[in-house]
Amino acid sequence: MFLKYFIKQASYFDSITLMATTSVLSDLPDVKQVLMVMASEAGLEDLAIAGLLPPDLPALAATDLLCVVQATTEERAIAALAMAEARLERQDTLPAGSADAPAKQVVRSLEQALKVNPQARFVSISVPGPYAALECELALRAGLHVFLFSDNVPLEAEISLKRLAAERQLLLMGPDCGTALLQGVRFGFVNVVPTGPIGIVGASGTGIQQVMSLLAAQGLGISQAIGCGGRDLSEAVGGMTAGQGLRMLQDDPETRVIVLISKPPAPAVAEQLLSQAAQSEKPVVVCFVGAEPVAWQHFASVDLLIAENLTQAATLAAQALTGKLSPILPEQGVSEKQALLAPTRRLVGLFAGGTLCDEAMHLWKHQLSPIYSNIPLRPEWQLQEGIRGHSAIDFGDDAFTRGRPHPMIDPSQRLNRFEVEANDSSVGVILLDMVLGYCAHPDPATVHAPTIQAALERARTEGRPLACVISLCGTEDDPQSFSRQARQFRAAGAEVYLSNVEAALRCLALLQEQEGR
Repeated sequence: MFLKYFIKQASYFDSITLMATTSVLSDLPDVKQVLMVMASEAGLEDLAIAGLLPPDLPALAATDLLCVVQATTEERAIAALAMAEARLERQDTLPAGSADAPAKQVVRSLEQALKVNPQARFVSISVPGPYAALECELALRAGLHVFLFSDNVPLEAEISLKRLAAERQLLLMGPDCGTALLQGVRFGFVNVVPTGPIGIVGASGTGIQQVMSLLAAQGLGISQAIGCGGRDLSEAVGGMTAGQGLRMLQDDPETRVIVLISKPPAPAVAEQLLSQAAQSEKPVVVCFVGAEPVAWQHFASVDLLIAENLTQAATLAAQALTGKLSPILPEQGVSEKQALLAPTRRLVGLFAGGTLCDEAMHLWKHQLSPIYSNIPLRPEWQLQEGIRGHSAIDFGDDAFTRGRPHPMIDPSQRLNRFEVEANDSSVGVILLDMVLGYCAHPDPATVHAPTIQAALERARTEGRPLACVISLCGTEDDPQSFSRQARQFRAAGAEVYLSNVEAALRCLALLQEQEGR
């Protein structure tokens, strides 16, 4: 292996630009790993953890950008670096108004951006976590609503910033907010959906995307989708953004039905938000993924509907809007409450979406126990090296994304794990989620399908059962096209489902079928 790098001194590029560039380089032939980080202490630590820290690095400043490429040949590594430099240089030098330039000229500070566009009301921030809080405070004090994509923002800073936002009647979505759709403007990872009367407040990016995609499949549109950040419904933060989002949707004349999505919140925060939702004049569907609905049933009413999972949340939202049930989840032959004898083969889930991973594990836990994971349902189910059993891995977790693009952008880590699991004779079923939309990989099926097809053919040749199920979250109007992706995956031999719940339950049915053989 050959390790090459370049340094771009005193240069900053937002994380979305770096992730997109890294994804392009990772797809090049013979390129094994690519990392682009600011040369801060944390960035250099990320390189060391990945085994990509060059031994001959000169002294660097935290404001320097460092790009490291590992390839099988020196020529490939050098070519990849040249492409990276060209792409970043292009970002730096495009003249405003050119055919390939962004809609607004390149600026270097929030102050400059406001001078260029004084009518701006929203700002998207994706600087590294240590700098994000300052930029966010500057934006709020300038009277801007904030979409804060950055992660690794200290909890104390999040609380302080959200209090400031509330004082100024501004919306702070994040930190670590992946998805939002406001007034038709898309932020982060988001699907192309019709405009319509259903508004969403969510502390989960992929949870929001799943619900909006399921609704779009029924021809129903979204008015607004307000992301909160994963910690918003914790006891410490107190659901500040979620509560504000509910109030904004209650006041929004374009919104007729509201959906609230989160992993199980702190009990006091859940009580507070459900009490607020119960007073709404509009129907509200609440989905705390993984929570037992019975805990909140005393809040349930005609206009406050408690959903067990994301698919049911979309169904109930459609029902509240149209007044009639439009079932999304067909019979699978396996109930999530039905006991299942211990199968001889393993079920493995490899996820890009943490909430989709969590949802699947909650569906599986009734039949399969334990389910080992890096985001386990129980502490004793923590995934560790050498453990063999049913498992579900969230590749979007911070441990996998430090210094690397999210797996929705760069699938390399997850594909490597897929090949390992598919070659394991104890594995019977593998579930992969594929999340489409803006900022996601431009053509995930083209990257994944050959590997899936080869693995399934190899298993057939060896005379062992192996099935691949795809939870495909997206819409026909997404840049990747839902139907085009589905065709490629099915041609490779995988089963494809729009509903993550349906995909997860199908995995259980497949395990049963394999036992029957």
